[in-house]
Amino acid sequence: MSDPVSALGGATFEGFASVREIGPLGMITLRAKSGTPGLAEAVQAATGCALPEQRRLLRQGDRAVGWMSPDEFLLILPYAEVASGLAAIAQALQGQHHLAVDVSDARAVFRIEGSKADQVLRKLSPVDFDRLEPNELRRSRAAQVAAAFWSEDGGFTLVCFRSVAGYVMGLLRTSAQPGSEL
Repeated sequence: MSDPVSALGGATFEGFASVREIGPLGMITLRAKSGTPGLAEAVQAATGCALPEQRRLLRQGDRAVGWMSPDEFLLILPYAEVASGLAAIAQALQGQHHLAVDVSDARAVFRIEGSKADQVLRKLSPVDFDRLEPNELRRSRAAQVAAAFWSEDGGFTLVCFRSVAGYVMGLLRTSAQPGSEL
């Protein structure tokens, strides 16, 4: 595995909310139908977490698993442990139809924090933030860019494709400008 390099070198912005790039994180996309024998064991072996319910993110320390769709889960773990996570998944799902792929270097991850952090994303995403619960994972968009985000620990974590990281940071920075609060 290559040395981890964040998409934007840890870019930050302080506005009415704080925005920072927090990557690189280890990430595995796991595709398998719910109910596949060994699926729960595979997720447990790689992350220490149970299978999450629909639109949920479960965390165990620096590891997490998020429900992305009926047959897709996002596993988050330390960058250096992705290979061992993939091996654990392969062993638990041996003989079962599945796909597990290291997407760590294909993603950028941002953290938006502060008492008005939700306002940054409210401007960009067509989501009812008044109903968004802590640890509820949403696949949506930030402006016109595919993104996933969840609320935890008083802020939001946003994941997007690395190829649009600069654009997304620009969106977040513009949305968090002092004086532009909703």
